[in-house]
This record gives sequence, structure tokens and C-alpha cells, in this order.
Amino acid sequence: MDITDIILEQHHEQRRMFAMLDELPRDDSTALGAVWGRLEVLLEVHAEAEERFFYPRLLALGKGNPEGDVHDEVEDAIKDHNDIRDAVRGTRDHEVGTDEWWTAVWAARKANDDHMAEEEREDLLDFRHHADLQTRHDIAVQFLTFESQHYAGIPIRDKDPEEYISRNS
Repeated sequence: MDITDIILEQHHEQRRMFAMLDELPRDDSTALGAVWGRLEVLLEVHAEAEERFFYPRLLALGKGNPEGDVHDEVEDAIKDHNDIRDAVRGTRDHEVGTDEWWTAVWAARKANDDHMAEEEREDLLDFRHHADLQTRHDIAVQFLTFESQHYAGIPIRDKDPEEYISRNS
């Protein structure tokens, strides 16, 4: 098992679930709410697992990308997670299936798409270059254990990016 593969596979699952929302009947609020509820859990548990297990090790082992250092990468990732969290919370202000709800879902999708692309291009590449296979395996086990223990979801809580970096560096 490799944490970089696990993260990539989960990114694919997130993209797939957003696509499922696209294909559901717009007037089926039960189906939309059910799929969105599952996706909402996946997004937050995934983000929290990254913040607990992946990003601290990236801070310790990573070297950064050509445009910035590893601290910049992780700070940006935490900000992205907060943007996703804010958009997810925004869906709760509207009735499922309404135009306002779809606008909030779209904001979550856009924030998540931007985050995944950057993470795949920078953070995962950096980690594959600087973490050995045993470390990548060990983090994958921790990551999947956490997610399995929290299959029903966790409270959404923003994190201060600078405080996160200082606590995990």
C-alpha cells in the first residue's frame, strides 16, 4: 500500500461522486441529498486524514516544488481544505436541489477540483520523491484506519494554516 496511491484513488472517487450528482434527476432531492451526504463525509474525513497523517510527514520529508517550499505547499493545502469546508457548510443553508444549493455544491466542487489538481501536481510528487516505500505504506495504514473508524463522518472544523505549520514542523 502507498499513501500516494490511496490519495489518488480517493480523488478519483470524489470526482466520480460529483459526476453522479450531475447525472441524478434535478427534482429527486432524496437521491441528491443521499449522494451529497456521502460525498460530504468523504471530503471531510479525507481532508482530516491528510492533515493528521500525510501533511506532517510531507513537512518533515518534502523539499517543495520549483515555485515554493514545502511549507508553502502545505499551507496552501490547509487553506484549500478550509475553502472546501466553507463551501460544504454553504450547502446546508439551502434546500437540496434548489439553484442555491447547486451553487454551493458547485463552489465545493471547484474548490475540491483545484485542490486535488495542485496536490497531485505538487504534494504527491514531492512525497514520492522523498519518502521511502515503507513510510508511504505506514502512512497509508494510519490513513485508512482513521477513515474506517470515522465512516459516518466527523465535525467540520477549519484550521489556521500558519498554526498548523508551526505545530507540525
